Amino acid sequence: MSAADQRCALFTPQIKAALDASRLQARGAALRAGAPKETLAETEGRAWRKAKAVDCRSPDIATAAGRVRGAFAGYAKLARMNYPGEVAGWSADRSVSKSGERWKLSQTSAFGWDRLQFGLAGQYGAPRLTAVAIFADNATPYAARLVIRDVTRTSGPYLDSRSRGKGGKLTLVARTSPRSASRVFTAEARGPAGPMLLPAEAKSGWAFRFSPTAQAALAGLDPREAVVVEFVFIGPNGDKVRQAHVEVGDFAAGRAFLAAGAR
Repeated sequence: MSAADQRCALFTPQIKAALDASRLQARGAALRAGAPKETLAETEGRAWRKAKAVDCRSPDIATAAGRVRGAFAGYAKLARMNYPGEVAGWSADRSVSKSGERWKLSQTSAFGWDRLQFGLAGQYGAPRLTAVAIFADNATPYAARLVIRDVTRTSGPYLDSRSRGKGGKLTLVARTSPRSASRVFTAEARGPAGPMLLPAEAKSGWAFRFSPTAQAALAGLDPREAVVVEFVFIGPNGDKVRQAHVEVGDFAAGRAFLAAGAR
């Protein structure tokens, strides 16, 4: 139906986004289940070929489009969705806040004694890719970096089967690309985290904002891989870096879910 919509302009932008969220979530589930990328590409190709051959005015298309619109009527009322991952998942919330900036799509992570909440945050307009860190020793980083696989220089994710954690699942470290095959995005802004971006028991933390380009690059990754958020501190003998890992998972599907609720 997404392919048919591209040709026949069947749906509103919200329904387009809802279909995209479902497509991305299904794709992620298939990849995690072991489906080859080539098989998924072949399936998508068949869908596009079928859409090109269909008559946009046919009764079958009208009936199918009506069913999609009916399904969206219930989907549009959902304010929250959870997207479980293999190690860590995403929580999406598209309700409107009148009390300040809040998380729209987020994942939490612990790294050493420190904690990270990462994802999309905002109040009005498009949410920004944000990292909020709480440091147990009250250290103050002067910069943050997002390190992700460079899809233009690699053929797929790096998944090191030698490093496994509980339940035999690959650790997040084992899902990250080497530095030589990665892109590095430096945060565009830094400041104290707003109260609604902090965990309930935290009194303060640092928020870093990344560019829309970094957000798009993250959405384009394989759901099985992980990325690294680095916090940089001034040390007595040079910079010191603390690293937190984030599972890509259904980030793209969660982002599309937010778009499907936009008005």
